[in-house]
Amino acid sequence: MNLNFDKLGGLAPAVVQDAETGRVLMVGFMNEEAFRRTVESGYATFYSRSRNKLWMKGETSGHRLEVQEIQVDCDQDAVLLRVRAHGPGVCHEGYRSCFFRTLRDGQWVVNEERTYDPAQTYGGAQ
Repeated sequence: MNLNFDKLGGLAPAVVQDAETGRVLMVGFMNEEAFRRTVESGYATFYSRSRNKLWMKGETSGHRLEVQEIQVDCDQDAVLLRVRAHGPGVCHEGYRSCFFRTLRDGQWVVNEERTYDPAQTYGGAQ
């Protein structure tokens, strides 16, 4: 389980993919402790660069990510988490995926409907 956390100052990108559909749900970052907790618990844990702390996805919303498989890239400095998403969405803006915008004619266009109301889930604090 040796990962290279040195290239990004102690962090490794973690791409999160729906294990059933293959859709990319989000990208987060992990330090060694977040990776260890993910492996031990079976639920995705990340390192928040803005808050400078660990967080388990879903700790506020309940929309947890149950890890089905973990893969590593050829340089062993990025991981792919294939997950089963519990809840209506992964994105804190209320969408199934954080990738809900598509570039069309030079403009970002929302390409799907919200699956939940983030104000109700997070109490207005996002």
